[in-house]
Amino acid sequence: MKYGYFNDQEKEYIITAPDTPLPWINYLGSENFFSLISNTGGGYSFYKDAKLLRLTRYRYNNVPLDSNGHYYYINDNGTIWNPGWQPSQTPLDFYECRHGLGYTCYSGKKNGLKAQVTAFVPLHDPCEIHKVTLKNEGLGSKEFTLFSYVEFCLWNAMDDMTNFQRNLSTGEVEVEGSVIYHKTEYRERRNHFAYYSVNADIDGFDTDRNTFVGTYGSNKEPDMVQKNRSGNSLASGWSPIGSHRLSIHLDPGEEKVLVFLLGYAENPGEHKWSAPNVINKEPATLVMKKYRTAAQVDQALSDLKKNWENLLSTYSVSMADEKTARMVNIWNQYQCMVTFNLSRSASYYESGTGRGMGFRDSCQDLLGFVHMVPERARERILDIASTQFEDGSAYHQYQPLTKKGNMDIGSGFNDDPLWLIAGVSAYLRETGDWGILEEPVPFDNDVSKSQPLMEHLRRSFGFTKLNLGPHGLPLIGRADWNDCLNLNCFSTEPGESFQTSGPSEGPVAESVMIAGMYVKYGKEYAQICRMTGHADEALEAEASVQEVYDAVLRAGWDGKWFLRAYDAFGGKVGSKDCEEGKIFIEPQGFCVMGGIGLAEGLAEQALDSVKEQLDTPYGILILQPAYSVYHKHLGEITSYPPGYKENGGIFCHNNPWITIAETMIGRGNRAFEVYRRTCPAYTEEISEIHKTEPYVYSQMIAGTDAKNFGEAKNSWLTGTAAWTFVSISQHILGIRPGFHGLIVDPCLPDSIKEFSAVRKFRGAEYHIHVKNRSGDQNDAPGLFVDGRPIEGNEIPYTEGKKEYHVMLQLG
Repeated sequence: MKYGYFNDQEKEYIITAPDTPLPWINYLGSENFFSLISNTGGGYSFYKDAKLLRLTRYRYNNVPLDSNGHYYYINDNGTIWNPGWQPSQTPLDFYECRHGLGYTCYSGKKNGLKAQVTAFVPLHDPCEIHKVTLKNEGLGSKEFTLFSYVEFCLWNAMDDMTNFQRNLSTGEVEVEGSVIYHKTEYRERRNHFAYYSVNADIDGFDTDRNTFVGTYGSNKEPDMVQKNRSGNSLASGWSPIGSHRLSIHLDPGEEKVLVFLLGYAENPGEHKWSAPNVINKEPATLVMKKYRTAAQVDQALSDLKKNWENLLSTYSVSMADEKTARMVNIWNQYQCMVTFNLSRSASYYESGTGRGMGFRDSCQDLLGFVHMVPERARERILDIASTQFEDGSAYHQYQPLTKKGNMDIGSGFNDDPLWLIAGVSAYLRETGDWGILEEPVPFDNDVSKSQPLMEHLRRSFGFTKLNLGPHGLPLIGRADWNDCLNLNCFSTEPGESFQTSGPSEGPVAESVMIAGMYVKYGKEYAQICRMTGHADEALEAEASVQEVYDAVLRAGWDGKWFLRAYDAFGGKVGSKDCEEGKIFIEPQGFCVMGGIGLAEGLAEQALDSVKEQLDTPYGILILQPAYSVYHKHLGEITSYPPGYKENGGIFCHNNPWITIAETMIGRGNRAFEVYRRTCPAYTEEISEIHKTEPYVYSQMIAGTDAKNFGEAKNSWLTGTAAWTFVSISQHILGIRPGFHGLIVDPCLPDSIKEFSAVRKFRGAEYHIHVKNRSGDQNDAPGLFVDGRPIEGNEIPYTEGKKEYHVMLQLG
């Protein structure tokens, strides 16, 4: 069942029913100011950091679902309704929501009145603009009242939800004309404030929630909206809100446009301790002047759309398969950019109060956006590397505002260091900017301990090299990519001493997945060493990689697939000898991606086992059989019911690893089959089962053991976005950056007979056309650049050349 449709021309997903299976959201903002907005107007806003600078509140686990947001109420002769349906849920005569790139437009009609809200965050300014268009489509005149509504958060979202004994006495607002200023805690220690304005004279306002909603009321039909008046309340303590009231008259066919602005502002200079509750309104006033008229707002929206057009033009394809084309050209890249901006910090599944930016997460996200904004990728790499410790390990997460490591989570995830190599390698291949390796970067944000970025890579590689276990495989630490596989957390019973079966001291659980990473990214590190004049170091790195490669063949192969790990007692995890959890997806993908088993004929067997043991119609399961009981020595992975998350769910994030692995052994049909099963454009038809947005990837889909098989969760902010884009764009379609130039090396399914692509790379534009086994005898197989055949699949980069015409005949 579908709840809308794609409009590829406008790059929009159009939702035609407000009661979607779950709230279907969009992200507004691409720099510092961000808003989440659902198809019914729910969501919240923040500046830079969803925890520390939250502008508006949002209530998770609330009933009814998604009933906090940025709302407009219309009281039309006693009928109360919202253009986005929520929160009043009054039946509408017409409803539509258009989610576009960085903007959302939703509209409703009731009794001849149409109300449309176009919401977006403009480029370069910290505010959210709502253009509200009201049109009388009836035969008679209309007299009605419009109420705006936002509920302010007291900045620190976690403290706002817990510290009521203090917070309920700190609320402060100021109203000047049509502008409501939220300045709670400004007097204490901050130099920032929020403001909420409308570009028209108002007939009333409210800033106290209890007055507007009613002490025992709800935002479904707030007390003031029912009474069709305002209390002109000034919040003092309790819960501050912003609400404007406007009385409107429209003749038949008449239209009125209003511009509402929710913004963040800082006072320049030092905090004025002598008058701590007096704000300097000039920064806000300047922004409000820029977006006062509908024409100014329309121009800002046009500029935003042009910006997205430019970003997406770096990689675009034309092919008969419109579903794949729409994901490659629009939605997959769009999701990659959103995920770059926010990592895993703020979604409808991440509250914005905990994780912040992930070290591993951000490095992986970089793989999906580096081609669009390489300069911002450079900045992100330096931020990530700054949270690394001198031994090469790193904070697992850091806060985006302070860029300091998250001490609550700490470190100990032993895959983290290798992801830095992955991210830097991707950046170097995309840009050729070898100067980044000389950039001084502190360890643990201590500038006195700064070293060139190259030294950080050296420490990353060295960390794994120096932390091998009894079988010669990398130690897993607290966990590897699978945070829930905690093999060292319960290594002893109370009163027992820790015993190991090998020579290492302390926790000795080992990860075959990290071994695959070490081989893959160790090879790339060796290439970086060689290209920067460190030939001896490259040889040493390659020798170390070979040792781990051999260790995987010796101790990591289980007969038909790669083991997942060894636990703290030396027991196998992910083996045919295990009663449950016999086979895991991660090592099958990463070991083959690293080239392990290709020469020995093991890679094909491992991937065949994936198909035989883990395949489902909705994607590949993370493991099978699912764990039916809790195992202390395996940790959190067994705390989930069978079929959910890491315990037998379909983890979409690592399905692309299998796609890539399949292309490495030349199986294009199977690679595309794996790609298609989790691709949103292909799952749109089963939205009533899938439930999450049909235009972006989700982290997890419930597996075969779950009661709700096929139901997705954790959409938007997931490494699935970057890895899936890499899998389709760089491996199936085969256009990827190399250290020496652009590589064109597709592995296509039979269904894709040909395609064209435009790829912008290092200042040049590549026009690529690929024919797949066309049978046309007039076309000789091979790669041709500007009409001339070249050897291999990497087009040498030529300084200053601006255009390449590439033809590849697969035959």
